[in-house]
Amino acid sequence: MDSVTKLVSQRAVVIFGMSSGGMCHAATDMFRNLGVNPTVVELDKDTRGKEMEKALVRLTGRNPAVPAVFIGGRLVGSIDTVMSLHLRSTLVPILRRIGAILE
Repeated sequence: MDSVTKLVSQRAVVIFGMSSGGMCHAATDMFRNLGVNPTVVELDKDTRGKEMEKALVRLTGRNPAVPAVFIGGRLVGSIDTVMSLHLRSTLVPILRRIGAILE
């Protein structure tokens, strides 16, 4: 749990997923198209992946817990939630407020 908490507190946008997960790639592409360089953690390639996955299940209440998106140190949820924020025009202001997108 500590490795997840520490990482999300140090980065503006963190996406946890699997290397073969299409939704993780979709989230990453969406953020990059907005001018954000998210930190992407592919749990199946990370040496602490199993430990982080267990922590994410506890944090999200979902199994599987990925993709899981954190913005400004807070769990936003899955790509569905992020896309919903974007479609409601609330995602970009959040990203600006935390400094992930410059004015």
